[in-house]
Amino acid sequence: MTSHETACLLNASDQDAHVQITVYFSDREPAGPYQVMVPANRTNHLRFNDLKDPEPIPRGTDYASVIESDVPIVVQHTRLDSRQNANALLTTIAYAGVE
Repeated sequence: MTSHETACLLNASDQDAHVQITVYFSDREPAGPYQVMVPANRTNHLRFNDLKDPEPIPRGTDYASVIESDVPIVVQHTRLDSRQNANALLTTIAYAGVE
């Protein structure tokens, strides 16, 4: 099993959500934006390891992300660390307020 991070994007609105993800690193320029669409009243489970366009995210590199959407969405971010015999799983919910 490969370590990975997943963003579970929930769009509970009646409009499709057009999402942009920008990935930031400690030692290089940001990557992205990655374009994702989440249909109305649906969810999209997106593995960061699968992001390829405009470039793959390097494995084994620390990074953070900013997720922006044109309609309100809820994001559950999960990280699976399988580098040791005992796997570790961490999850958190992000919700953006009004700007």
